[in-house]
Amino acid sequence: MFCAILVAMSVNSAAALRQYTAKIEDSDWQLKDETRLLCTLSHKLPGYGEALFSSFASKQLNMEFELDMLRLPKSYGVAAVYSVPPKWMPGQVQRAIADMTIRKQYDGDLPEQAAWTMLTELEKGYWPTIYYQDWYNPYDKVAVGLNASNFAIPYTQFAECVANLLPYSFQDIAYTVLNYEFNNTKLTKYSQKRLAMIGEYLKEDTDLELVLLDGYTDSYGGREINKEVSIRRAVEIKAFFSSMGVAPDRIEVTGHGERRHSSPNINESTRAKNRRVVIRMSKP
Repeated sequence: MFCAILVAMSVNSAAALRQYTAKIEDSDWQLKDETRLLCTLSHKLPGYGEALFSSFASKQLNMEFELDMLRLPKSYGVAAVYSVPPKWMPGQVQRAIADMTIRKQYDGDLPEQAAWTMLTELEKGYWPTIYYQDWYNPYDKVAVGLNASNFAIPYTQFAECVANLLPYSFQDIAYTVLNYEFNNTKLTKYSQKRLAMIGEYLKEDTDLELVLLDGYTDSYGGREINKEVSIRRAVEIKAFFSSMGVAPDRIEVTGHGERRHSSPNINESTRAKNRRVVIRMSKP
């Protein structure tokens, strides 16, 4: 695919190559987002749009590249992405990085491996460049280059941000079951850790649409007392969420007492599974 595109460019001498690349003095790399949930490194492309490298909080290290275009593609196609040596690197050759699928009315993007390759090539001073047939002018080819000038410091900041991302995502904590010790409202050690994880997340993102807290008990004790205990447990979790910045009117509490067991109440081991608060969170 790379060869086909480059050969087509060289054979058709009448084709014009429109280039979009920041001048050396105008090459602007910025850490656009810097939280424990998202890190974004941006690069302005004058007259074209913006190049974005992003990494999100997750169990797995991740990276993606997005080409945010002022004029979205009018048709489908494929772009060739190369690592191009600047003119002050005589004797160096360009290297193929990846094919980028062009989708109608969508920004361009590349997955993790290609995104990391582009970053490491920029770190070495090369200019990742995207070549494709213009979808508005059949006589033009387009080259979009990422200028490596002024890249080093923002990239170091970006790498530090990525290293500080939370090692879990919203999906990992959106449904959580907290369990309690016998005959009180104290969480088990494991559940304390889970709640701490949620707290760390909420310090960064309190934009929750709804939080449902359902409290339950085992069948030990009277039903009315168990109902009160289940409500009290859920209310304490609500207070915790509120202290983290979640609006109280977005938190719904329901106490079920000893109803809706998740495990038989035949011994302490099985009853322990019934002493719980189920957390369900949703975002807009």
